[in-house]
Amino acid sequence: MTGRLAGKIVLVTGASRGIGAALAERFAREGAHLVLAARTVGGLEETDDRVRAAGGSATLVPLDLREFAKIDELAASLYQRYGRLDVLIGNAAEFGVFSPLGHIDPKLWSEIIELNLTANWRLIRAMDPLLRLAPSGRAIFVTSRLGRDALPYYGPYAVSKAGLETLVRIYAGEVARTAVRANLIDPGTRRTRLRAHIFPGEDPAGLPGPESVTDAFLELAVAECTRNGEIVTL
Repeated sequence: MTGRLAGKIVLVTGASRGIGAALAERFAREGAHLVLAARTVGGLEETDDRVRAAGGSATLVPLDLREFAKIDELAASLYQRYGRLDVLIGNAAEFGVFSPLGHIDPKLWSEIIELNLTANWRLIRAMDPLLRLAPSGRAIFVTSRLGRDALPYYGPYAVSKAGLETLVRIYAGEVARTAVRANLIDPGTRRTRLRAHIFPGEDPAGLPGPESVTDAFLELAVAECTRNGEIVTL
């Protein structure tokens, strides 16, 4: 296939809907082979249909990222099959609950931090060697302004995104002398399930769809990208 990502191996987490599914479809049109990870098999199959309709191909990986050992197993499988990973997109996230900090159930707190923050560290830990084996490894993570605004009641979600931004910026510094580049994208206000959960009273009809962010991700994914350690706000 031709395209700006022709022949690239791209791993997308949270690929069953929203931004993850939109990226899979767009990157398929750019010639990438997608490795799609999400918990829901039905959602992955729907995304696979979109990828195939775009003329691409995908490997489906039903995966709960909070089962951390499975991330390591996925990295081993990618190495055995492809010998590298060209692009890592850390997109999977959950909101949790809108609540005062003192009212949040500890189990829920741990679940949100594990998925939104710790799982992304485990992805970096597992996939970094594969990104370094690629000619131009790229890591892109999805963040939110809530991680910087420190608004009341956004608790574990805001804390996890603040931690994620620091995590990725540290990683970017550590790979600065390599061919790997790591950045974050804050997609802003988009019509996604996560957005509806965070702002349940909002009318989604006037919001741009998740496909509207794919250009920005593509620009960070290509070999020509020199940006590193940045937060790209849309």
